Amino acid sequence: MTDIGFVRSDMVSARPAPHRTTGAVAWARKNLFSTPLDTGLTILGLLFLAWIVPPLFGFFIGNAVGPNGTVEQCRMENAGACWAYIAAEMEFFIYGFYDIPEHWRPNIVFALGALLFVPLLIPKAPFKRTNAVLFIVVYPIVSYFLLAGGVFGLKVIPTEKWGGLLVTLIISVIGITLSFPLGVILALGRQSQLPIIKTVCVGFIELIRAVPLITILFMASIMLPLFMPQGMTVDKFLRAIVGVTLFTSAYMAEVVRGGLQAIPRGQYEAASALGLGYWKRMWFIILPQALKHVIPGIVNNFISLFKDTSLVYIVGMKDLLEAVKTKNDTALEWQSGNTATTGYIFAAMVFWVFCFGMSRYSIYMERRLNTGYKR
Repeated sequence: MTDIGFVRSDMVSARPAPHRTTGAVAWARKNLFSTPLDTGLTILGLLFLAWIVPPLFGFFIGNAVGPNGTVEQCRMENAGACWAYIAAEMEFFIYGFYDIPEHWRPNIVFALGALLFVPLLIPKAPFKRTNAVLFIVVYPIVSYFLLAGGVFGLKVIPTEKWGGLLVTLIISVIGITLSFPLGVILALGRQSQLPIIKTVCVGFIELIRAVPLITILFMASIMLPLFMPQGMTVDKFLRAIVGVTLFTSAYMAEVVRGGLQAIPRGQYEAASALGLGYWKRMWFIILPQALKHVIPGIVNNFISLFKDTSLVYIVGMKDLLEAVKTKNDTALEWQSGNTATTGYIFAAMVFWVFCFGMSRYSIYMERRLNTGYKR
């Protein structure tokens, strides 16, 4: 029998330790300096940051006037952002012309909204169905009477006095809540086999998508009263809500229709083979899969709706952006070189926080609902 064993008789020379595959250095080597092109782009990026970050830091923090500052400090030559102006006018940015002694009413509305809405975002929260009914049905009614007054001895506050972040959030929440189910119904109607229903849904969707939102708001503000009975008027706030909701629902219908078309035909046939009726097929089998596919598009429409609330000034409502603009034009005691800029930056930061929050939550829901495609 042949001996095939081998025993080394000499020592192997020492070799260098292998490169680390984890940690900051390894990440930088892999993502920033892996090729000469990546290295060049990284250096250019660092140079750009070195050029842009110091002035921004000086404006926002270094030379900025804090919330406890004075207007004289904001008027200094090298002064940065005037955060004292934002702190002084914060109530107007949130409530608009809403009567100051009645600010407790919007505060209760904000608190109730958060109390009912946050559990809806938590998948494992208990009593979700009851919570949804309270938020969708009961909460809007309570909020309206609480804000508008006229009942239980509450002072009447006309909607013309509502403004700021209050108007932005109300229009956004109502628009999102109403446009989503309306968009689903329109999408189902567009795929209906009944000619009348399909024609009505197609006509509505194409008509709304063919004109910009500002035109619809003009129509709601100027043309709608012409079709009302003599002596009857429509509240400006209601006009804005109707215009924004109808506009968003048309785009939502097309997003949902894309999800319906992405479902394989076999799913429809399997649902029919189970003996389910049309609405049960859609509710239990088709729509859950379709809506899961189009979560990014749905959230994109919600984000667009939230930003489009800045156009309601067309019907005379002062949303957050219009409240900032109004205060920039009228607050003569705070006039300085950076006051107006700071006001618009504040509005942009508020919009960014809400839009970024919606975007991150949609990513979370995508990952949670993507169980059928995990490997």
